[in-house]
Amino acid sequence: MDQMHTPLVELKNISIAFGGIRAVDDASIDLHSGEVVALLGHNGAGKSTLIKILSGAYKRDAGTILVNGEEVPIANPRDAKKYGIETIYQTLALADNVDAAANLFLGRELRTAWGTLDDVAMEAEARKVMGRLNPRFQRFKEPVSKLSGGQRQSVAIARAILFNARILIMDEPTAALGPQETAQVGELVKQLKADGIGIFLISHDIHDVFDLADRVCVMKNGQVVGTARTQDVTKDEVLGMIILGKCPPGAIVGPGAMNLS
Repeated sequence: MDQMHTPLVELKNISIAFGGIRAVDDASIDLHSGEVVALLGHNGAGKSTLIKILSGAYKRDAGTILVNGEEVPIANPRDAKKYGIETIYQTLALADNVDAAANLFLGRELRTAWGTLDDVAMEAEARKVMGRLNPRFQRFKEPVSKLSGGQRQSVAIARAILFNARILIMDEPTAALGPQETAQVGELVKQLKADGIGIFLISHDIHDVFDLADRVCVMKNGQVVGTARTQDVTKDEVLGMIILGKCPPGAIVGPGAMNLS
């Protein structure tokens, strides 16, 4: 990947405090087109808070967000969507009682000239986007409650990319899945990368991270310990970053790294 290109999204010197406690402290991170960057750290490390700032769920106290090199004002989730930023939460936020097409267009339904729901057009669009993302998916007529975890993940991702997401935030996408479905999500991620979509992956599963991510960014106590290409570090070194805040030689040192002097 050509790192000279302008990042798809860049968070610079982001800070936010809750009741005097700095949940995120001067954090900077970027993401390129067709890249997966994994955000790692213990609970309370600041990774989810940082991502909620990007998704518009929280309003930052300081710092800037750039999309394609331009500073953007993101104050709420609607702003984030406008800039092609979509979040797929662990819960997936799907309506269980309706089918895939209805979920894809939830709140943005297509209507006929007579003002009725255009189910035919919505199913056609759903088939088109799912065909690109997960060609094996065929269960278009069933409520999503009947789908497997991997298939539900497909529906959630399809909903995000249907409305031109360029930046996807995936929160623990394989947490509740078995090995086969985890592999299916891995295939989905590869497909998204091939389409030039950038992905921030929040995960506790270090194996997942090494399978899917191009780079890792480790946070501790609200600060970035360091970032590294996955090929330049070992799993043990990444665990050392998470637990001790110790930055290995293959990583770019962040402000949260343990001072070894």
